[in-house]
Amino acid sequence: MLAIKLKRIGKKHQPSFRVVVAEKRSKLVGRFVEDLGWLNPRTKEFQINGDRAGYWIKVGAQPTDSVHNILVSKGIVKGTKRPVHKKSKKEIVNQPELTENK
Repeated sequence: MLAIKLKRIGKKHQPSFRVVVAEKRSKLVGRFVEDLGWLNPRTKEFQINGDRAGYWIKVGAQPTDSVHNILVSKGIVKGTKRPVHKKSKKEIVNQPELTENK
């Protein structure tokens, strides 16, 4: 199964990412099928080839949550953004239950 994901490049403490289409289970430093664009999180700039991203999604490649949010902000994918950071199990267990007393 193919996935559209971020591949980290750049120096230490200066992250930069490539948006690539790769096998879902492959390592991030491994081979990829196609390079779709780039993302610089320090300056919040990114560039993605929308036509190719749309093609890969139609073929069946699934974007990761972070890439999905980038595609939504660019307007390539319709919908809402996905939460990237999930709640830990400790937070879920310690939350008080909402019960109605009638």
